[in-house]
Amino acid sequence: MLELKFALTQGQFLAVLGAALAVLLAGIGSARGVGIAGEAAAGVVTEDPGKFGQTLLLQALPGTQGIYGLLTGFVIMQKIGLIGGNLADISTESGLLILAAALPIAFVGLFSAIAQGRAAAAGMGIVAKRPEELAKGITYAAMVETYAVLALLASILMIFGIRI
Repeated sequence: MLELKFALTQGQFLAVLGAALAVLLAGIGSARGVGIAGEAAAGVVTEDPGKFGQTLLLQALPGTQGIYGLLTGFVIMQKIGLIGGNLADISTESGLLILAAALPIAFVGLFSAIAQGRAAAAGMGIVAKRPEELAKGITYAAMVETYAVLALLASILMIFGIRI
């Protein structure tokens, strides 16, 4: 038991945990957001199959947070040498810093993707009644994206600034 407790406080474990959380939480958010938008899109396409392309565009928007989480996870894995099989010796302090740096995109990705899915679903109503106004629906959903991009930027800048 003492050995497990020791392993859980090692820098390598903490850094990999940060990468995993970035990918996992942002990915869950994107899956939920894309699902919410997809449900609304299916209703619109049921009434007018010709609106598939417009609704697909709106549905895809919440998927970007999962990409941002994956990008952050890759940056962490590259930084610690996990990609390439040359895992660095990482102090507990550095591991905690990397874990903390992953949290902005992990949590903002989770919540913003769900919010973006809801905004995209509302945009489906615009497409249903006024398909020529698609850009307005996209704009509403894209406003949520701003915060995911800021979280990605914060996480990446923090990770680049950590010395291991």
